[in-house]
Amino acid sequence: MKKILLIGDSTRTGYDKYVKMAFDEAAEVYYPDDNCRFAGYVMRHTVDWKRNFCNNEDVDCVHWNAGLWDCLIFHDGEHVTPIDIYKYYFDRACREIKRLFPSAKVVFATSTPVVEERFIDCKRYNKDIEAYNSIAVEIAKGYGFEINDLYETIKGSPAEYYTDSTHLYTKEGTKLLTDKVVKTLENTLNIKGKELDYDKLFVEKKDVIGI
Repeated sequence: MKKILLIGDSTRTGYDKYVKMAFDEAAEVYYPDDNCRFAGYVMRHTVDWKRNFCNNEDVDCVHWNAGLWDCLIFHDGEHVTPIDIYKYYFDRACREIKRLFPSAKVVFATSTPVVEERFIDCKRYNKDIEAYNSIAVEIAKGYGFEINDLYETIKGSPAEYYTDSTHLYTKEGTKLLTDKVVKTLENTLNIKGKELDYDKLFVEKKDVIGI
């Protein structure tokens, strides 16, 4: 059985259990039980996630994202991680993933667009998400990583697919993300997942964890 590790922020927590369901006969799917936050957090904690969720073993594929926390404009009007610092930590995260999972195929997923007008306090802008994605994709490709462009998958989706400004925890949003992640992993690992009945399986999330 193939082994897959999903790493990512609260976008990932919206699809991880459904990806696991889709591959329950084709792959073992692991993911941390916490929000993987920003690029520096991924760099620091991937070693812990390997030990705690992968039995300290290599996997066949790591699918990961980081960027929405980094590009958030905080209360002081500055990004949580300025883009040059994001570039630095993203590169270190790539190196750490390759070090810890030397045999794995690695897929980087771009950060998804937001509904800008719904932000009240801290802010996110799609132009910033695009800029951070561009930096990440350039670095990830340099390491030979595949790209899963979730930004393009979600771009243009109606606001009704979102449960707030950022999260796609509705049935429609979850289906879009899950199906794209499953298809990407199928192609990457040459495996086949099951089709999910979202009408039957989907339960709308009431708690939004993360920003």
